Amino acid sequence: MNEELLSVDQAPGRSGPGGDHQLATPLVSPEVAQALQDRRSVVALETTIFSDLGLPPPANRQALDRVLAALRSGAAVPALTAVLEGRIRVGLDEVDHDLVCGPTTKVAARDLGVAVAKGLGYGATTVSASLAVAAAVGLEVFSTGGIGGVHRGWAASGDISSDMVAMATNRVITVSAGAKVFLDLPATLEHLETLSVPVIGWRCDDFPAFHAPTSGIPLSVRAESAAEVAAIARNHWALGGGGLLVVVPVPEADGIPVDELMEMVDHALGITESLTISGAAVTPAVLAQLREVSDGRTVGANLSLAENNAKVAAEIAAALCGSANEPG
Repeated sequence: MNEELLSVDQAPGRSGPGGDHQLATPLVSPEVAQALQDRRSVVALETTIFSDLGLPPPANRQALDRVLAALRSGAAVPALTAVLEGRIRVGLDEVDHDLVCGPTTKVAARDLGVAVAKGLGYGATTVSASLAVAAAVGLEVFSTGGIGGVHRGWAASGDISSDMVAMATNRVITVSAGAKVFLDLPATLEHLETLSVPVIGWRCDDFPAFHAPTSGIPLSVRAESAAEVAAIARNHWALGGGGLLVVVPVPEADGIPVDELMEMVDHALGITESLTISGAAVTPAVLAQLREVSDGRTVGANLSLAENNAKVAAEIAAALCGSANEPG
């Protein structure tokens, strides 16, 4: 682990919460801090997707390597977020990658304070935690696989992911391949509308279905370029808005046709429901069942979409840096 980490209030060009040093203040790696100071592209990343809870080994390490390479090739600095030794970290060294890809505890936004107070050795951030951390240090773009949303049967269970509120309340652009496919996708889009989160299709007219390029649900906004996304975001933020969601279809060659995928989802959900699990354990269990019923095809799709999302996120981050430097 790099010992020369900077707290946000010490990072060049960044001001922290002020006052005495707080344990909850995220620690920013020198590379990320320098990039922020220089107004260069930085993209935040969660770590749950790369853990054993996200993808099985060795696919999780392959996903990490491919995502990091995609960001670097797009001239963006990767900012992996995590909790290490009771501190929130933004930007991890290569020596920490084995830890990132190993067994872990999921840390959502609500868990960050607890993780710090209890000195958690290692916790992998979810979408909601990563968005909270990214916003805290001034990062404007976050890349992931698929967001959480409204679960099927939500009217009875009340099960709605905290990812939704995190997107609404943190001024960060989330780049994803839509929402997890086993969710109630129409209800997820309705809830995002209720929370005033713009959903922008990246060169697509329909909401992607994670492993499938389309769900068949139409979107109201389409963007053809990173510059267009940056302009939308700047105007949204100038008017007091929170986060935005940019949805990117999985590359066609690696995706699964939506009708075939939905049959797999119904089968996987049926098996998972018999396990009587709930809460944070549901998503990993359903994804594991999908891997089984798809003979591993969902893993290949997941690798492809995570890498593709990172490429798009790098473009958007570069466009945002450019728009921030424009006069007027």
